[in-house]
Amino acid sequence: MKKFFFIVPVIIFSACNGGGGKSSETEEVPVEVKPVSVLSDAFNTSFEDILNNYYALRDALVADDTAAANESATRLIAASDGLKLEELKAADTNNVVIPTAQTYTGGISSESRGLLGEANIEAKRKSFQMISGNLFDLARTVRYTKAKIYLLTCPMAFDNAGADWLSAATEIKNPYFGSKMLTCGSVKDSVVIK
Repeated sequence: MKKFFFIVPVIIFSACNGGGGKSSETEEVPVEVKPVSVLSDAFNTSFEDILNNYYALRDALVADDTAAANESATRLIAASDGLKLEELKAADTNNVVIPTAQTYTGGISSESRGLLGEANIEAKRKSFQMISGNLFDLARTVRYTKAKIYLLTCPMAFDNAGADWLSAATEIKNPYFGSKMLTCGSVKDSVVIK
């Protein structure tokens, strides 16, 4: 009789779990792994401020709006000058990243001031080209990974010399031609640090 009580629970357990059937399968859903930034939250926040003001400047040029471009350039100067580079000290063991980043933030600030001094939209766009180059190099220098940054290009800008700009998306909205040729351009590169 004792053997009977032992065998019954084993049979029930086997029928519920161990039958080898696949009655309750779950499909594995791939999980997107976002990169973990080694940069501090304070640095990332200050870098995002630069990006947001840059994107506002780009959008003003897309809209052919010189007043909005001037407002965005003023905010971009403050954001660039306020980048928390001291937060990179722990990662900059060879003392190379911070001085290089200072060169690029200085370029962003000075070109933004130059943009403010220009009277017409075409001259502002020339300054914007230099700002874009400095910002892309800055993002790569500090190894910014919090958001993907695309480098877009327009081969026809400035009498077919070509010019680049940055975007958080691959959609083309050309700041060098604005409403004249809004969708002229393509994706050239991106900042993706692994």
